Amino acid sequence: MPSSAPEVNTPGGLLTIGELARRTGVSASALRYYEELGLLPAPARISGQRRYAESAARVVGTILLYSDAGFTLAEQKALMAAGASTPGDRMQLMERKVAELDEQIARAQAAREAIRHGLRCPHEDITRCPNFDAGVTARLAGQPLSQSHQQLHGQRVHESRGAARRPPRRPAGVTTAVRG
Repeated sequence: MPSSAPEVNTPGGLLTIGELARRTGVSASALRYYEELGLLPAPARISGQRRYAESAARVVGTILLYSDAGFTLAEQKALMAAGASTPGDRMQLMERKVAELDEQIARAQAAREAIRHGLRCPHEDITRCPNFDAGVTARLAGQPLSQSHQQLHGQRVHESRGAARRPPRRPAGVTTAVRG
């Protein structure tokens, strides 16, 4: 299947910055920034214009992929340098990133669970909920959401759990028989 990237007809297969930008979907200013950081090798200059080897598109693709995986530009520079030197350094960087991502995932899961509890809260104004108040107090005491949420549910069952099990409200005037 042919590439959707435009064909480039520059001398010796070199790409102008605009052509590299179009081919990779990255702005020219970002390409200059990558070059300034040392992520993208300095290009040749022809009549004062940057001319990148075709392989520069692959380098930009690597930068984009690393960014998608959550690596900062500084981490990417270290990864690219480590890849060329020792695989052990690259592995350490990747292991650190996995640990960081695990922590971000745990925080996001705690946030999702807290919001779900908020959606089930029987209070019309969630800020009047004692569990919400306990969460605010815990946060002001320096506890992260995941810890305070876990402690709250370990100590007392949220009223919203009971609310989830409550029978549906009956219209006014409808009664049920009470057995004695």
